[in-house]
Amino acid sequence: MSTEPLHVALPRGPSAAAPPEEVETVAVPRPERATTRRPALAAFLRRPAAVTGLAVVALFAAVALAAPWLAPYDPDATSWTAIRKAPNLAHWMGTDENGRDVLSRVIYGARASMLAAALSAAIAAAAGVPLGMLAGLAGGWVDAVIGRVVDAMLAVPFLILAIALAAFLGPSLTDAMVAIGVSAAPAFVRVARGAAMDVATNGYIEAAVSLGNPPWRIALRHVLPNIAPPLLVQATLAMGIAIVAEASLSFLGLGQQPPEASWGSMLNAAQRFMTLAPWLAVFPGLAVFLAVTAFNLLGDGLRDAFDPRAR
Repeated sequence: MSTEPLHVALPRGPSAAAPPEEVETVAVPRPERATTRRPALAAFLRRPAAVTGLAVVALFAAVALAAPWLAPYDPDATSWTAIRKAPNLAHWMGTDENGRDVLSRVIYGARASMLAAALSAAIAAAAGVPLGMLAGLAGGWVDAVIGRVVDAMLAVPFLILAIALAAFLGPSLTDAMVAIGVSAAPAFVRVARGAAMDVATNGYIEAAVSLGNPPWRIALRHVLPNIAPPLLVQATLAMGIAIVAEASLSFLGLGQQPPEASWGSMLNAAQRFMTLAPWLAVFPGLAVFLAVTAFNLLGDGLRDAFDPRAR
C-alpha cells in the first residue's frame, strides 16, 4: 500500500501538467473586477454633484437626439417680421437678427456639440490608447520616441493646436472633430501609458507572460480591461473640453458652417447685438456652460468612484 501514493505522485509526461487554458483563466482577475463594480457604483451614487452631472448630460443627449420633435420651429426658417424679438410666449428665447427662433437653434446646436464631444473623444481614444499601451508595455526606445512626440504636442496649447489643425483641414464640423480629436490624443497617451505600466507589475500579467501568451493577447485581454476606469474618466473630461473647442472653432468660422445651428456660431453672431439683444448670447452661452459643467462633474464623480482611497 505504500507504493500507491508514490505511484500517484510520479508525473507520467506532459499530460500530467494542468492545461495551459485552465491556469490562464485562474490568473485573469475577472472576479476581482466584478466585485469592484458595485462599490464603485455605490460610491458614484453617493455623490449628488456627480449624479446631477450625469442627469444633465443625459438630458442634453436626449435633446440632441429628439431635436426634430422638440424644436418648435424650423431652426433655419427666417421671418423679416420677427427680427430680434425679445423672449415671449411665441418664442421662449426670442429671435435672432434674421428672425429665426433661438430656442430651436439652441436645441439643434446641442446636436453639433454632443456629436463633436462623442466623436472627438472617440478619435482621441482610438489614437491615444494604443500608443499609450505600446509605450507603457514596450518601454525602451519605443517609449522614448512616443514620449517625445507627445511632449512636443503638449507643448502647444490644446486650443491653439486644434485651431491650427482645423484651419489646415478646412472649415466644417467633420474636420473640426478630427482636429479636436487629434489635439486631445496626447492626454489619452499619457493616461494609458501610466495605467499600463502600473498594471504590468501585477502578478497575473507575469503569469500570462510565463504561459507564453503573445504580447497582443496580453495587452487586449489582460491590460486593457484593467485600465478602462481611468480611460473612461479621461474620455468624460475630454468630452467637456471638446464642447468648448467646437464652440470656439464655430465662433471663429472653422466649425459648423451657417446656416446650420451651432452654439459657437450663435455666439459669434450675437456679439454685434450685445446691448440691443442680449438674449442672443445668454442662451447659447448658458447651454455651453451647463454642458461643460455637467461633463466635468460627471468626470470628477467617476474618478472618485473608481479610486478606493476616495470611497
